[in-house]
Amino acid sequence: MIKKFSNWLELHVVPFLIYFSMRFIWLTTRKEIHYATTIDDRQYIWACWHGELFISPQAYRMLHSKQNAFAIASVHKDGMIVANTINYLNIKPIKGSTSKGGARALLESINCLREGNEVLITPDGPRGPRHYLNDGVVSLAQKLKLPVCIINFRASNYWQFGSWDRFVIPKPFSKIDIYVQSIILNELDLNDAKQALREAMLKHTII
Repeated sequence: MIKKFSNWLELHVVPFLIYFSMRFIWLTTRKEIHYATTIDDRQYIWACWHGELFISPQAYRMLHSKQNAFAIASVHKDGMIVANTINYLNIKPIKGSTSKGGARALLESINCLREGNEVLITPDGPRGPRHYLNDGVVSLAQKLKLPVCIINFRASNYWQFGSWDRFVIPKPFSKIDIYVQSIILNELDLNDAKQALREAMLKHTII
């Protein structure tokens, strides 16, 4: 009984508290958007690093507020907490990862995209290595011939955890510079596309 209650707290109360913290930080910081490329209402696959999840899903919702969106989330408990948190932003989970349920997650992502929805991916999730690019986002982009839209941010003042992803939380009342760019990967082979995407994603991240 105690274990069930503990699991319920982790999967329901903790996500709400994280979401509340995310919104508090978002609303108390000054934000500036930097567009390296034009971003419009067309369909994208969206990518951000795992360590930037505190801000990037909120930035996505500011840029594409009305689109139906899904995010690949690990079936592990930490992934379920992330999924339940971003669900408050109306971003629905696709359960799976490169380490478990990967084929199912890829198939569901393809179906979601073919139905006109958008998919958010952390290419180095769910457990790293940090800033390592898994094949998933590139494979989806090339198969469906969709552009990838990258979200990064830098904060003038922030906390950075000692976790594998070096998770970043901006401090209240700091300034957040959000960097957005799209990239076309259709005409590159897999390795070149991964290299191009990784270089673009590292350009404005907090190292």
